[in-house]
Amino acid sequence: MTDIAFAADETVKREIARWMRELGAVRRLAGKTLEAYDRDLRQFLSFLSGHTGGPVSLRTLEELRAADIRAFMAARRAESLGSRSLARVLSALKSFFGFLEREGVLKSEALTTVRTPKIPKSLPKALTVIEARRTIETTQELEERPWIAARDMAVLALCYGSGLRISEALAVTPADLETQALRVTGKGGKVRMVPLIAAVRQAIETYKSLCPFALPRDEPMFRGVRGGPLSPRLIQMRTAQLRGALGLPPSATPHALRHSFATHLLGRGGDLRAIQELLGHASLSTTQVYTAVDTDRLLESYRKAHPRG
Repeated sequence: MTDIAFAADETVKREIARWMRELGAVRRLAGKTLEAYDRDLRQFLSFLSGHTGGPVSLRTLEELRAADIRAFMAARRAESLGSRSLARVLSALKSFFGFLEREGVLKSEALTTVRTPKIPKSLPKALTVIEARRTIETTQELEERPWIAARDMAVLALCYGSGLRISEALAVTPADLETQALRVTGKGGKVRMVPLIAAVRQAIETYKSLCPFALPRDEPMFRGVRGGPLSPRLIQMRTAQLRGALGLPPSATPHALRHSFATHLLGRGGDLRAIQELLGHASLSTTQVYTAVDTDRLLESYRKAHPRG
């Protein structure tokens, strides 16, 4: 997956290949996560071979000390790697050593005493209801070609009206629209059903009626000017154009519309478990951040409105 070189014997390389197969086939991790885990482990083994002065073997891994891992983490920190990335590195190492232990290959206690770096809480930056609506509707004013304006409106409407990631919106096919709910394929190939409100469905139908290209049932529906699948970069550029036209902050991105979807639902009494399902989050803790967002917005409104705020 990556070209990072490291000195290790064939047994270790074979175990890495088995671990990667398990992550992809059994745990069904997303492609980018697999690449990151593979890269993190290779960087660790490259460091370890230099740290111990020879190729990494299973015995090297079994005799690993917590100090070795801390030395690696310190080296990565010195390369300006942030806490979030360091936490992912540690997660990759724990996953690999956990796999080796489950398979009866070796057992190491080195990772049990290494603490995960503290990650500062980062709250999603949601738009207001008016800002989200204007972001979608203003597209018509910035694009002279009606079918492209309709296309971009439909994509952004899916992000806000259905809470889709930009990659999920661009992967929608005509077949996914054949029921009342929208079938969405998310991270790790997980499929979920999302209600399709009338405004979003109308935006999609308008785009389909204006699109100059044939839209095969099982192929991505949103097309570029030459008829190929639409690139996420074009939607990101459109959103940047909308930010300038509307005076919105840099945080107003396609993904911010997804955050806005969740925040606005929660603010109107939406159930947290239901929002988790709609967003396709594997863990409720990922969705719970929106409770802090909504509370934060409420307190900000209070401070602005109260005479002594």
